[in-house]
Formats: sequence, C-alpha cells, structure tokens
Amino acid sequence: MPPSLSVAIVTHAPDSRLLARTLASVAEAIAVARGHGTLGDAKVQVVDNGPEGLAPTLASLAEAALARAPGTAFELVTGQGNVGFGRGHNLALAQAAADCHLVLNPDVEVAREAIDAGLRYLAAHPEVGAITPSVHGADGEREYLVKGWPSPGVLFVRGFVPRFLHGPFRRRLDAYELRHLDWEREQAPVTIASGCFLLCRTQALRAVGGFDPGYFLYFEDFDLTLRLSKVTTVAYCPQVRIVHHGGKAATKGLRHIAWFVKSARRFFAAHGGAPAH
Repeated sequence: MPPSLSVAIVTHAPDSRLLARTLASVAEAIAVARGHGTLGDAKVQVVDNGPEGLAPTLASLAEAALARAPGTAFELVTGQGNVGFGRGHNLALAQAAADCHLVLNPDVEVAREAIDAGLRYLAAHPEVGAITPSVHGADGEREYLVKGWPSPGVLFVRGFVPRFLHGPFRRRLDAYELRHLDWEREQAPVTIASGCFLLCRTQALRAVGGFDPGYFLYFEDFDLTLRLSKVTTVAYCPQVRIVHHGGKAATKGLRHIAWFVKSARRFFAAHGGAPAH
C-alpha cells in the first residue's frame, strides 16, 4: 500500500494569488503521485494565523485548488491567533495521521513530479527521515537553502547588507551556502535546511517533538533540521523541485528584523558554535 501524506501550510495575511498558485501546485503534484501509484490518501491542512476574517477566503482557495486532486481531504485550523510559524505547524502535526508530512510555505510552487519523486526517494532510502529540495527563485536563479554552519557575521551580511556590497564577504557567504558542492547530485546527510519545503516521515518529526515553539519566526527550521539530524538522515534530493518566492527579513520592516535577531540569539544559545568534524 502506498504511503499517505499530510501537507501543512501556515499562513498569516498571505498574498491570495500566490497562495492559490501554491495550493494548485500541491493539488497537481498529489494527483501526479497518485497516478504513478506512489501516494495513497492525502490531506492538506491550512493553518490560519490571522488576521481575523480570512478563514472563509482560505477555505475557498483551498477547496478550489483541490478540485485538481479529487478525494484529497482538507482541514482549516483557525481561531488560535498568530501563534508563530513553528507553533502553527505543530498544530497541524498534532492532527496529522499520515505516514509522511510535508512542511510547506505559502510562497512556494511545487513541481508536478515533486511529491512523486520525494516519496520514491524515501521508499528507496529507509534511513532518510526528511528531504529538502532543489530550489529556484521566480527569476530562475538557484537558491542555496542547504547551509553550512552559520556565524553571526555571515547572517548579518546576508540579512541586512545590500547585495551590491557583498563583494568583500563573498568567500564566506559562498562557504556558508555550500556553493562548492554539486547541487545537481543527491547529497546526504545535510545538517541545516530550509523549512519552506521539508518532506518528512511523520514518525521522525514526532521523535523530535516537531518545531521548538520558542521561535516565533526565523531559525525554527535550522533548529528543527539540526535536531532531526540527530535521529535520522536529512537528504538533499535534486529531483524534488520547487520555486520559492520568499524574501529577506530586512525587506519586511523593523518588526521582522527584531524577530530575526531574537531567534538568532535563541539558536546560538541552544546550539553554540560549529560542531566538531
């Protein structure tokens, strides 16, 4: 029997057009995987972190998109207020009963074959508990979302220094983004990966307790994948492809910068310096 899948998307005042594209891409990828026999039951969960009054719109967008994948269950988790990214995903995880669980951003478009490819990879690699994909931006440029160990200086430059001033820091930035690796090939294990798309065995997520609720926003995915790496293998799978429309903290205002700094402090207090090799 093919594995079941739950897909969780946490939203807060999302761009409705982009969210509709995200949901439509997920529905199409579910339909493709079912057609190939790699996926059984599927459920999409949208966690509504506000603002108030958006629940009917979110439900309508999801139901319209899921018409592309008949038989896919839908659940809207709402009424909890803005509890943050990690806590929102933990609400979905608490109700997830599927074999696999996909943590997904509302600013991601999933390739048609992404879910099929990810489930095939998990079936062939029982030691792997989580998959991170090949990521490109809307402009087609590769995004390097598998990372080496971060330093406060590198994080500051990436988050708050304009790109045209990155020249003196290029060597350190490239090392942090692991640009020397061949990202057309599978890489395993990887230690730190983005939470914009993380396809996991549900059992592995539960083994580490899901996201740390102490992070409101930012670094919760770094923390999660580090903890997952202690109990399972996190792998980079280039045949799983997505388009990411995300942006940097510095472009989102002072509140986001404050969240970024607070979460960075929590991350380094919890994990310290780079692990010994």
